Amino acid sequence: MWAFEYANTHICNIISTMKNADKQGKNSEADDGRTRRLANLDAHKFKPGQSGNPKGRPKSITLSEAYRKMLAQVDEADAQKRTRAEILAEEMYVKAKSGDVQALREIADRVEGKPKQTVTLTLERRAQLEKAIQGIMSDAEVAGKPCSRDEAIAALSIFSSEASALLH
Repeated sequence: MWAFEYANTHICNIISTMKNADKQGKNSEADDGRTRRLANLDAHKFKPGQSGNPKGRPKSITLSEAYRKMLAQVDEADAQKRTRAEILAEEMYVKAKSGDVQALREIADRVEGKPKQTVTLTLERRAQLEKAIQGIMSDAEVAGKPCSRDEAIAALSIFSSEASALLH
């Protein structure tokens, strides 16, 4: 942030110096050379609507995309000509049917989604969180930017996942 402010101030000083020199008629030959160099830069500026990188960033395939591509292919060794994904799904189903609890859990998570985890707060931990919430609210008040209890909980939730349980 400091470097940006310094650069911005430096640029503003240069521009105002150039404007003042023009107003006072003190353009020396060196200033005239600078003006010509700046005028030459105008020819190389991007035109409105023209990109500096027309092809954009090169596309790279992600791991998920590679898996999807591989699983979508038909397995030539399969007599039924099923996709690799269909074969794997059937194998997982057979494992679950034979009593493999981990396979059953995987199928349930994929089909119905993973169940939400509950957070249990002890009275002592709840008191600590409430104290932190009150501290956030009072600090915000002192700073002249008061916040609601829900806003304080949201801010605290960034640091402690347990705090979000206080919203419910």
